[in-house]
Amino acid sequence: MLGGLAKTIFGSSNDRYVKSLAGIVAKIAGFESTVSAMTDAELANQTVIFRERLASGTKLDDLLPEAFATVREAAKRTLGQRHYDVQMVGGIVLHRGEIAEMRTGEGKTLVATLATYLNALPGTGVHVVTVNDYLAARDADWMGQIYRFLGLTVGVIVPNLTDEQRRAAYHSDITYGTNNEFGFDYLRDNMKYERSSMVQRPFNFAIVDEVDSILIDEARTPLIISGPTDDKSDLYRSVDLVVKELAEEDYEKDEKQKSIVLTEDGTEKVERMLEAAGLLEGANLYDFVNTQVVHHLNQALRANMMFKRDTDYIVKDGKVIIIDEFTGRMMDGRRWSDGLHQAVEAKEGVTIEPENQTMASITFQNYFRMYPKLSGMTGTAATEAAEFFDIYKMNVVTIPTNVPVQRVDEEDEFYKDTADKFQAIAKKIRLHAEQGQPVLVGTVSIEKSELLSDFLVKEGVKHEVLNARQHEREAHIVAQAGRKSVVTIATNMAGRGTDIQLGGNLEFRVNDELSEMPEGPEREAAIARIKAEIAAEKAEVLAAGGLFVLGTERHESRRIDNQLRGRSGRQGDPGLSRFYLSLDDDLLRIFGPDTLFARMMRSNIGDGEAIGSKWLSKAIETAQKKVEARNYDIRKQVVEYDDVMNDQRKVIYEQRADIMDADTVGDVVTDMRDELVNAIVGDACPHGTYPEQWDVEGMREKLAETLGLTPPIDAWMKEEAIDPEVVEERVREAATAMVAEKAAQLDPETWIQVEKSILLQNLDHHWKEHLATLDALRQVVHLRAYAQKTPLNEYKQEAFQLFERMLGAIREDVTKTIAHAEFQVQAPPPLPDLPDFITSHFDPFSGDDDSNDVDGATRGLITTRIAPLSIPQPDGSNMGEDPAEWEGKVSRNAPCPCGSGRKYKHCHGAV
Repeated sequence: MLGGLAKTIFGSSNDRYVKSLAGIVAKIAGFESTVSAMTDAELANQTVIFRERLASGTKLDDLLPEAFATVREAAKRTLGQRHYDVQMVGGIVLHRGEIAEMRTGEGKTLVATLATYLNALPGTGVHVVTVNDYLAARDADWMGQIYRFLGLTVGVIVPNLTDEQRRAAYHSDITYGTNNEFGFDYLRDNMKYERSSMVQRPFNFAIVDEVDSILIDEARTPLIISGPTDDKSDLYRSVDLVVKELAEEDYEKDEKQKSIVLTEDGTEKVERMLEAAGLLEGANLYDFVNTQVVHHLNQALRANMMFKRDTDYIVKDGKVIIIDEFTGRMMDGRRWSDGLHQAVEAKEGVTIEPENQTMASITFQNYFRMYPKLSGMTGTAATEAAEFFDIYKMNVVTIPTNVPVQRVDEEDEFYKDTADKFQAIAKKIRLHAEQGQPVLVGTVSIEKSELLSDFLVKEGVKHEVLNARQHEREAHIVAQAGRKSVVTIATNMAGRGTDIQLGGNLEFRVNDELSEMPEGPEREAAIARIKAEIAAEKAEVLAAGGLFVLGTERHESRRIDNQLRGRSGRQGDPGLSRFYLSLDDDLLRIFGPDTLFARMMRSNIGDGEAIGSKWLSKAIETAQKKVEARNYDIRKQVVEYDDVMNDQRKVIYEQRADIMDADTVGDVVTDMRDELVNAIVGDACPHGTYPEQWDVEGMREKLAETLGLTPPIDAWMKEEAIDPEVVEERVREAATAMVAEKAAQLDPETWIQVEKSILLQNLDHHWKEHLATLDALRQVVHLRAYAQKTPLNEYKQEAFQLFERMLGAIREDVTKTIAHAEFQVQAPPPLPDLPDFITSHFDPFSGDDDSNDVDGATRGLITTRIAPLSIPQPDGSNMGEDPAEWEGKVSRNAPCPCGSGRKYKHCHGAV
């Protein structure tokens, strides 16, 4: 009671905060007369002056009043629009890294120009994030007029751009794009092999349009880049045929570890067979270029020699199904990773199924939290204010409307079933349309839109159904939804980006009706005629009561309902809104058909009869709050699990960046080699033991396998003063000498490139395997709850152990690759091309792929490849400018050297 009284007297905390900004708005107004008197050239030169002041130590906050006044004047001169004072308040809120909640029609797109311009002055880049590609391109062109007038550069990120085009867009002062494009570019950048091929700059500031849609609704599904783990089915089959010809003496196997290695004679035998099959490049199986073949060979050996049919797996309906070794049950749908499952399929002669593996992933929460400053704007954020603060540390500030809202929000009406409800809706729509009132109908699904459309056809009501994803056509339909007697059915009104203007939209009508008419007096007269028609029609619509918003069902989120309602009552226009509900609605089924509420409804409402009460509306709102809380818990769970991976992701991505930026990585490789030597000797020769207790044979085998060394250990064992430290030192010296000998075969620059390439490729390979393991762990870790353990804690512990193990495996593989690599002083064959990547928006808990459910989702093929080692050719020649000289020097899947942006095989390399 006292709180309500204080609020009445002093206003809410939001009201007080907005009121506190009045002083800054007054300062902005104080500069208006000064900037209005400037010429266009002087106004544009303001940007140069602001940047000089920033360079001399002035802070952005001190520049804000003058910069905002400059943008306001530039908008008047370029767009013919002047920012209202409440829009200035919105701009200040955005600049402070908060969320500006502004009603529909208050001009959020124009508000964003204020904070965008100010934060673009330092030249470190501002990202403006939209919900679809159409809005990104439209806003970059529309608002870009202001920025370009003031001397700033504007870029836009849309699908199917080349890396060069993306890099240019990201290096603009202001970059527009969708959340998916920005996120996928970040992931792709961290899969590149050269810093120069990355497209994004370090993050600075982002403004998210429709922030609730992007940071809440889409935040349940992480962005994932995946790609096939295998190359070709015929390679598995070819290697399988080779392995099946081996005898027992050609390999040694460890039944316990299910591992197998070729003997020396077996290696020679395999080399001859692979060479005959055309699978071996050069004479040595362990040449650098044969890495992939060795991997397939090892998996084929395991599949044929270690895995037994009807014990480890069965073949059913032409598929290999794993058998759980503990329960003996079939694990349908599960597959062994890293190509092992394909190797077993090749062994059994069944169809080899390609397998997509996660190569990189990130949630929107963790992506956007990387920005040092993040802000957003939307018409509906207050109901999710707690989540915005918990996850993103962003406050929601409700900005008052420029003109008081005149819309009337009527009580909900309840019907027994959908048929009764839609019958009543159709009649209500016909009644209002006949009165000249435009009607916007909101549905929850395309199916419901089509059902309602059938009812309207029976009533003889002409209408438009808006459920396609052709954004430009959608914009045209929405723009004209405020015309007299127009009926528009829409599935979701969030992020349409176009205001419903009563009487019609002048810009869209001119574009539609006068697109082919040349400039001149005739066109001017036609525009004047259209303006007069719109004004007359607007007067008729206002007299009829303005836009009538009719909701056919309550959404599970109050925000979506408010977005629909907010389309009516724009800029002080009159309006009306009402929701129609029935017991068949998804939300009402939360109460259950057998509850007291449902029985009362069914027994007391007759066919076609409606009831309405505040109690029922309150009950619905309570149900919505429960669903919102549940959805928040789901999103929070995604974040909590991804936070574990995010810490590891940062370590890996930072290591990749350090490797790419380093002049030399010799120290890193040396440390890895020394740690591996310490581990091998430490395992075989534990401290505090006598030499006769040492596992000398095991150490000898491990050194030969990983380092290719055969030191005289037997002779060392005869020395009296031998101890583990001496053995470690001698093995380290031998390993260092061996690597130095290899390095001497190449010039220093080439050796650095070799080490970098080996480091990056091993890092990426093990990171992909680690991601696959974490995915599998996340899917089953919830079962630990049955053992009274917290699944998240269990996930954290195991993920950390897996990460430590992965780092050890990277050390071993890098050392092993360098130790066994052989180099020839000639132009190397190009490295194997990476397969095309697939981008997806995948829900890790439900398994749903939401790629095509998100506006502007960028599902498609992205081509990236490993940079070839820059080993010079013996004759010192380069690639040359003649396309005829490129054959054999350019990979088929590499970008064409001509700069077209297409692959070489589709351009100058086309056969």
